[in-house]
Amino acid sequence: MRIRIVFKLENKGAFLPFHHQHILAQFLKGALVKGGRKDYIDYPDYNFSGLKGQTKISRNGLHYYSNLVTLVLSSADQLFLDYLLDQVFSFEQIELSNLKVSPLYTEMEKNPVLDEVSKFLCISPLVPIRSNGFHDENGKRFVFPDTDEFSDLLYDSTFRRMESTGLYTDEQMASFSKFQIVPDSDYLMRIQERGKKFARIYSVYDNDVKYEVRGYTLPFKLYAAKEVQEFIFNSGLGDYTFKGFGMLDLANANPIERTEKYHFSREAVTV
Repeated sequence: MRIRIVFKLENKGAFLPFHHQHILAQFLKGALVKGGRKDYIDYPDYNFSGLKGQTKISRNGLHYYSNLVTLVLSSADQLFLDYLLDQVFSFEQIELSNLKVSPLYTEMEKNPVLDEVSKFLCISPLVPIRSNGFHDENGKRFVFPDTDEFSDLLYDSTFRRMESTGLYTDEQMASFSKFQIVPDSDYLMRIQERGKKFARIYSVYDNDVKYEVRGYTLPFKLYAAKEVQEFIFNSGLGDYTFKGFGMLDLANANPIERTEKYHFSREAVTV
């Protein structure tokens, strides 16, 4: 399930870096540590978006000017999400680098109907190759998205993560062998013709150590079992999903029509 946390922006014009997943990851991990529940401190099966709102671009990054900004949290485990939301809403005000925000209320996204073929967009970059350590160059290696290697890397990480949840039997895992990612070739061609990039190097932090990985942002079709599609939609695709990478959305989805109120809210706040 996916929950949108809506925050009040306390200091309009403040900015975040263009890619600020590490700032959000640090806050969410801190909230889990603050909660003190040991089985959730290193919980990996969740995903989150960047911070969404009305922005203007400068050399410093994204300056936020809307009254409200939104963060999407996603996981198949509702108990975990409720626990994390409880920790987030324990803060009157939260500092995310230069931004100061206050949590107001939550909305739940209605679950989409997924089949064995889905077209996805990347809300945050997906990482097919995990870094093996400090100054490891392999994590930054470029892999063409239209190759079997690209699809195979994401297959391996997806099934490794699915197996680690313990939610699927050996028979189910064996039945999920169908998996193929087909990128939108027209999109890749347009991006290259305009001299823009769909793959960049991003920083990932673990125990204050910075690792560098290559992330990809592109639309693609996924051919896989319904259960695999649902896992990816809820928990992200690729590696470092619990650090905010690999969040997807369905192409052509209407974000307004698919939400309903969730039970975490601060009704008395005036925006």
